[in-house]
Amino acid sequence: MNSIIEKITTTALQAPEKICYKNGEETHTYQELLQKSDRIASFLQDKFLPAKSPIIIFGGQQFEMLVMFLGAIKAGHAYIPVDDGSDPSRVIQINEVAKPALILNWSNITDFGVDTPQVTKEELTQVLASDNNIYDSNRSVGPDDNFYIIFTSGTTGTPKGVQISTNNILDFANWAENEFDYSGEMKMLLQAPFSFDLSVFDIYPGLMSGVTLNIVDKDTTKNFGKLQEAIINSDFNTWVSTPSFFEMCLLFRGFDAEHMPQLNKFIFCGEELTHATAKKLLKKFPDAELYNTYGPTENTVAITSIRIDQDSLEKFDRLPIGYLKSNMDYRINGLVDETTGQLTGELLVSGPDVSKGYLNNPTQTEKAFEMIDGQMFYHTGDMISVADDGLLFYHGRTDFQIKMHGYRIELEEVDSMLGNLEQIKQSCTVPLYNNKKQVSKMIACIVLENDFIDDDEKDLAADIKDSLKATTMEYMIPNVLKFVKQLPISKNGKIDRKTLIGEINE
Repeated sequence: MNSIIEKITTTALQAPEKICYKNGEETHTYQELLQKSDRIASFLQDKFLPAKSPIIIFGGQQFEMLVMFLGAIKAGHAYIPVDDGSDPSRVIQINEVAKPALILNWSNITDFGVDTPQVTKEELTQVLASDNNIYDSNRSVGPDDNFYIIFTSGTTGTPKGVQISTNNILDFANWAENEFDYSGEMKMLLQAPFSFDLSVFDIYPGLMSGVTLNIVDKDTTKNFGKLQEAIINSDFNTWVSTPSFFEMCLLFRGFDAEHMPQLNKFIFCGEELTHATAKKLLKKFPDAELYNTYGPTENTVAITSIRIDQDSLEKFDRLPIGYLKSNMDYRINGLVDETTGQLTGELLVSGPDVSKGYLNNPTQTEKAFEMIDGQMFYHTGDMISVADDGLLFYHGRTDFQIKMHGYRIELEEVDSMLGNLEQIKQSCTVPLYNNKKQVSKMIACIVLENDFIDDDEKDLAADIKDSLKATTMEYMIPNVLKFVKQLPISKNGKIDRKTLIGEINE
């Protein structure tokens, strides 16, 4: 049997009536998870699909999605989670690359425009209610086989399918369990779509440890009132999200330790945690544990961690992303900065949670993965510096680096400086291109803190620029400050810089 399934099975047998899934009033037990995933496994093995062929699982954040994920693994097939909020063309794109054997469709969409056979929601409902639960565990997904394949956004062409094996997840889950003290007492917020690997932070280490997953689904997230109610009236004690999602919830009345005394642990991943956001959190939840983590999808969710406290806030303007997992190796392709003496450059990482590459895409795999001294390293595309004690600092994406008037500028570094100012809640700086495709201006789109919303915009812009002049080089100061009510957020809960670049350059 698959080692992850084995651990989840043991958890379920020890506490069959324990709630594993909670979404509003809807709850499901570990016993249900076990029995229903056995039925899916039995159904899939009876179909005699090509061995180890992947399966698309299409739907939202329902309990049945988790059941189908585990059922596919038990039957011997990696799953590809596709969110039902995706553009219809996404299934066509993924289908073309992945060549799946089947689509399990937990939605009301009837036609995906592909030839791949699909099992409808009605058929799946019958399978879940059946008595057929016998399957051959010798055919389950093996240690080095693909466990899941997550497709990246594909905004720049064909989406890439990141292959993650059982061993990759097991290594991540064991680290997460130790690093963040997972236990059966944990009730975890699970807000990320299942097609975003941030959800894995909850799902596998969580189910292996006997936690309760508290789902806040898309319909709830889209509705401010429903979201406020779901968050404030919840009983979860562990928060997992992107910083942008947390920022959205800061507007809720009663979102603090006084009204939510049980909420004592925050884990952030998926995008940069700013100094300003961490400061607000520790003010509202002074006794909570706050962790900043970092990791590309190709490295199985997260590979660094650090606890952020008041000392960290006093010590660092831009927060560190943490220490690398002890069983990983790294290289930095870059130069030593003459002023700081620190080596800064692109981070390359190697270790037991590095993906084997992109599914059916040798060209992109060759570009991103490189064999060095007998070890496979992944090129993260992230600019990193390392302190003497091994603490890592993030300096932006290599693809969010622009050249303007001869200067190289990290857009995320500009945002970091803006985020340290009292007037600014969030910012996203983007380039404006001229007709020669050169960067002519930097435009900072800014969401103001509530106390400054009614101030005169000209005066505000002048104050912000004056403040920046005191701390930074002239060429790093945005040419235009554009005040907006909100920034575009991607389906995965991150600030969507690429969308904003498109809007500014229309």
